[in-house]
Amino acid sequence: MPTRLSRRKIASYYADELLAGKRDVATKLAAYLLDTRRTRELQLIVRDVEDALATRGVLVADVAAARELSKDAKAAVTDFLKQSSGVKSVQVRETIDPDLLGGVRINTPSDELDATLRRKLTQLKATKI
Repeated sequence: MPTRLSRRKIASYYADELLAGKRDVATKLAAYLLDTRRTRELQLIVRDVEDALATRGVLVADVAAARELSKDAKAAVTDFLKQSSGVKSVQVRETIDPDLLGGVRINTPSDELDATLRRKLTQLKATKI
């Protein structure tokens, strides 16, 4: 019976594979999870891989906005994340969220920045009362 690897070891291995430029990393991870019957852990392992990448200087950030960000806005978000987290590289996954009125919401493995219009209006309302 093979030894069960921890999620951290799996994440560390696949983070190194990604940084080495391997192209079939997702396929290998999916095959491993199917073979070991650990598909339920997929979301946790992906999060662990993102944490492992962050410790190696690559930050993966989810950016949600009401509409597509311009090149200047993407560059500003990337520069902000590089300066605030001290990483070498930032990979941005952008999603369009029609429920947002305006602004952006940025999620990283360790932090969340909510600079949406709804959040600002809620804060303004709370200070008025």
